[in-house]
Amino acid sequence: MNNNINGIGKEYDDDNNLSFESEYLNGKRKGKGKEFYDNVVIFDGIYLNRERNRKGKEFYDDGKLKFDGIYLNGKRNGKGKEFYDDGKLKFDGEYLNDLKCKGKGYNNQGNVIYKLKNSKQFTKEIDW
Repeated sequence: MNNNINGIGKEYDDDNNLSFESEYLNGKRKGKGKEFYDNVVIFDGIYLNRERNRKGKEFYDDGKLKFDGIYLNGKRNGKGKEFYDDGKLKFDGEYLNDLKCKGKGYNNQGNVIYKLKNSKQFTKEIDW
């Protein structure tokens, strides 16, 4: 991307498919933007210096909601909700640098399967 681009712009992959649409400042993603994969939105949110920042929504490749929450420097940080690909709640709580640090995890039947009570506990994705 040209470092002098300011305003609304689009980026395309090597196959000329739309991969990104956003506001730009000095050639960097800044403000509201969307990422695409195979013409499906996989992220819709706010960017700062090409990174996901603040409120955003992440989607599965089929367009279903995967995560709705806060990002900082491209990682999940703060409150957020994660969903299974069938739309059911998977985790509701807080993240720190992409790791779950406080909240509740749910199975596909909606039952609580684990609780994280403080920021001294962290977990990556667990296959239950």
